[in-house]
Amino acid sequence: MTHTRGRPTAAAHSVLGLAAVALFVTAANLRPAIAAVSPLADRIRSDLHLSATGLSLLTTVPTLAMGVCAPVAAIVARRFGLHRGVLLGLALITLATAARAAGASSWLQLSCSAAAGTGIAIAQTLLPAVVKARFAGRVGLITGVYTAGLGLGGAVAAGASAPLADALGSWPGALASWAVLALAGGVLWSVSKRALGSDGVAAPSGPVTRGLPWRSAKAWRITALAAGNSALYYCELAWVAALLQDDGGRSAAEAGLLLTVMISLQVVSMLAVPALLGEGRSTRRGLAWTTTLTAVGFLGLAFAPGTATWLWILALGVGHGALFTLVLTLPVVSSRDSAEAGRISAMAFFVGYACAALAPVLVGALRDSTGDFHLAFGLLGALAALMLLPTARMHGRNGTEVRR
Repeated sequence: MTHTRGRPTAAAHSVLGLAAVALFVTAANLRPAIAAVSPLADRIRSDLHLSATGLSLLTTVPTLAMGVCAPVAAIVARRFGLHRGVLLGLALITLATAARAAGASSWLQLSCSAAAGTGIAIAQTLLPAVVKARFAGRVGLITGVYTAGLGLGGAVAAGASAPLADALGSWPGALASWAVLALAGGVLWSVSKRALGSDGVAAPSGPVTRGLPWRSAKAWRITALAAGNSALYYCELAWVAALLQDDGGRSAAEAGLLLTVMISLQVVSMLAVPALLGEGRSTRRGLAWTTTLTAVGFLGLAFAPGTATWLWILALGVGHGALFTLVLTLPVVSSRDSAEAGRISAMAFFVGYACAALAPVLVGALRDSTGDFHLAFGLLGALAALMLLPTARMHGRNGTEVRR
C-alpha cells in the first residue's frame, strides 16, 4: 500500500528533475556565442585588423540583438507556444554558431553574432514564463539552476575556446564548435516537452511593445537592475582577461585561467545563494550585499589589478554570480502569473540589454583613449554601486515591489 502510493511521488520527482535538467542545459547555450570570443581576442583582433573598440562589437552586437529582439519572443510564444518558442531560439543559436566556421571575415562574424543574439533573446525571454508556470513553488531554486546553466556555459566556453582553436588550427572553427552544444540542448528540450508542460500556458498578450508594462514602477526598477547587471556581466566577459594581461601583468594563460575561475565561482554562487536565502527571505537584502560585493570586485580590478587579484576575482565570482540569479528571479517572484512574468522579462531584456550593449564598446573606447582600463573599470564599479538605489526602493513580500 505504501509502496503503491510512493510510486506517483517518485514519478513526479523524476518528471520535475527532467524539466530542471532541460532548463539547465538550455540556459547553458545562451552564453557560449559571446563568452567564446574573449579568450580568442588577440587572434581575432590580429586577423581582422580591429581596434579594441572594433573587437568589442563582437560582444556588443549580440547583446544589442538580445535587447532589441526580446519583445519578438511574445509574438513567437503566441504563434508557436512557449515550448516551441524556446526551441526556435535554440535552433537559431545552433545555425548562427555553426555558420561562424565559414571564415575570418568581420561582416560574417558580426552577422552570426547578431543572429545568435536573436535566438538567445527569444529563448531567455520565454524561460521565466516557463519557470513561473512549472515551478511556482520553487522559483528561487529553479531560477538558480538555469542561471547556473548560463554561468557554466560561459565558463566552459571561456576556458575551452583557446585550446579548441589550437587543436583545430582555426579560431572561426573554435567559435563554430559550440553549435554542437546548442544542437544537443535543442534535442533535450524537445524530448522534455511533457515534463515541462509549457505549451498550455498563456503567452504574453498584446502588441509587441505596447503590451509591455511601461507605466509600472515595479517593472522599471527591475529593468534598471537588469540593465546594470547585464552591462557588468558582458564587460566581464569581454574585458577582464584583457585587463589582467594589460594592467595586471598576467600572461594570456593566467588571465584565461582567472576568468574561468571567476565564472566557475559565479556558477557555484548562482546555485548556493538562492538555496541559502530560501524562498521566503528578503530578496532586497540579498540584492544589496551581492551588489556591494560586485562593486568591490570592479573597483579592486580598476585600481589594484596586480595586487590581491584573487580577492577581486573572488568578489566578482561570489558577488556577481549571486546578483545575477537574484535579478533574474525578480520578474518571476514579483508577478501574478506566467503572462505577467513574460511581459516584465520582455521589458527588462528589451530596455536592459539595449542599454547594456553600449557598455563593452565604451570600455573599449576608454581603453583606446587612455591606454589602460583604470577609468573604465572604475566607472563599472560606480555603476554597480548605483544599482543600490533601485534595490533600496523594493517593497513587499520577499523584498520585491508588488504594487503596480
